Formats: sequence, structure tokens, C-alpha cells
Amino acid sequence: MLRSTDAQILIARYGFFKMTMIRRAMIFAAGRGERMRPLTDTTPKPLLRANGKRLIEHHLEKLAAAAIEEVVINISHLAEQFPAALGDGSRWNLRIHYSHEGPQPLETGGGIKHALPLLGAAPFIAVSADIVSDYDYARLPTEPAGLAHLVMVGNPPFHPHGDFHLDGARLNDEGRGERLTFANIGVYRPELVAGETTDVFKLLPMFQRAMRAGRLEGERYDGYWRNIGTPEQLRALER
Repeated sequence: MLRSTDAQILIARYGFFKMTMIRRAMIFAAGRGERMRPLTDTTPKPLLRANGKRLIEHHLEKLAAAAIEEVVINISHLAEQFPAALGDGSRWNLRIHYSHEGPQPLETGGGIKHALPLLGAAPFIAVSADIVSDYDYARLPTEPAGLAHLVMVGNPPFHPHGDFHLDGARLNDEGRGERLTFANIGVYRPELVAGETTDVFKLLPMFQRAMRAGRLEGERYDGYWRNIGTPEQLRALER
């Protein structure tokens, strides 16, 4: 039997872990998927299937395995299909919230800003629905040192020049360290976009501003990662 002091220690530790765990995540799913046409004329790209499973379901399963409790999915193109396909998330032991952006997507930055009332004030995981990887989301830091922590991968053939340089744990665009490609997996603080006055904007300028301030960190990941942007890439994933 546990002594009362032991129980108090366990309760204190359990409570601490609950407070510091990331509880929410966002999946970017609002894009029109132009390069995936004609498949996306009738089905949103995140709901396309590979080997019997929707692309977005890979992320829902992995987020649930990482103890995420709530997932915000931003939707625009064929938006009504998402709740019909995914429901409230209970089949994955998640609570799904849909952030409807209207007929025109708000871009990545605008999408986050629009979803902030659902995401709350704590850091959250963000991932694009159209990538597939075996990266374990539980590895991500619960409290990024800067405004965001980005997962970087080696430059794929379709993006040979990469996005940013990784120098230790710091990301920069000044040529320090290895130039890598953003894997569209990261942890963001709401402050990254909260101060923007416009509604439609990309994340890239936010990243550049954070880099100049020394507040963008990252890591290199060398495991399995694929971007699924075209019908050919979808067929390759099935193979």
C-alpha cells in the first residue's frame, strides 16, 4: 500500500506532467490541392485514400498515440466532407474541432490565426495533412525555446535547394549550417501569428521574422518522410 507521502509525490508528479504535456494539435487541411487534380475536384486531398486509409487518418492516429486530446482541422475546399468522414474524433479517442475558413483558404498563417480561439494559449503541434512520415510526435518539445520548433528533413528531389539552414538547434537563412527542407511538422506558440493584422497570410514571413530575432529552433529528422502532392506521389505511397 502506498504511504500518503508517496501518493502525494505521485499526484504532484502526475499533475506536473499533465500541465506540461501538449494537449492540442492543428492539422492543415484547407488547401484546394490543385496539383492533385482531378482527384481533388470531388474529394479534399486530406481525405484521399492510400492503401485503404485516408491521408489525414495517419496523423489522427499518431496524434492520439502521442497523448494529444484535441485536434483542430482547418477546412475550406469541400469542407462539408470532413465532419461526415471524421466525425467528432471519438473513434481515435480525440476531440476534433473544425475551423471553417469559408470558400477561400486563409493560407497557413491566416489559418492558425483564425483557429486561435480553438487552440488556446499554450504551444500546439501543427502538421500538414498531405505529408506522411514515421516521425513520433511525442518527441516534439512541449515548450519550444523560441516561437516555434520545426522538424527539418533532407532536401527531396522536388525541392533540392531546401528552405532554411540548421546550425545546431537554431534555424537561419544566413548560410550557417546545413540547408534543409521544412517537413511541415512543428510546435508553435500562438504568439507566432497573434500580432498579425491581416487575415490571409503565409507562415514564411513569420518564420523569417522569428529567425532574425533568434527565436526559431529546429531538428533534423532522417526517418521516413514523404510529401503527397500529386497523383503520382499518391500512387507511389501505395506502392
